[in-house]
Amino acid sequence: MNQTNKIDQINQKTILVGVTDIFFYTKVRDALMAKGYQIERARTQQEVADKASATIPSAFIVNMNDDRFDALQALETLKADARLKTIPILAFANHEEIDTFNRARALGVTMIVSRNEFSSRLKDLVDEILAAGVRSIGQEHCLSPDA
Repeated sequence: MNQTNKIDQINQKTILVGVTDIFFYTKVRDALMAKGYQIERARTQQEVADKASATIPSAFIVNMNDDRFDALQALETLKADARLKTIPILAFANHEEIDTFNRARALGVTMIVSRNEFSSRLKDLVDEILAAGVRSIGQEHCLSPDA
């Protein structure tokens, strides 16, 4: 497959969301669908791998505090696959969980923010990670948990 076909294969309007809470997912879906995005929900690590491979989404959003979803394992799965490791990732966590922020950074998320920041600026944050694209991978675009 040549480079053009690989680029064509990336779905520029699909965002994969790793979250089990239906109410939270609905809030994210409604906010982003208003901007023209198609939202795919992944409730398990296997769904993350399967849906990301099938659609090559333009971004991945993950709740680092979902106790029914292993976000760290999902991140490791994405980063282990050469086709998926450059997908921009927006992660969010409780602001007091410094270790979670550090672990997400170590796994190469594009941006990690507090829950409050995520809720209040979701559309802008998605625009920021999509604009940064693969250029931000490996650069310091992670906000401090104090933000």
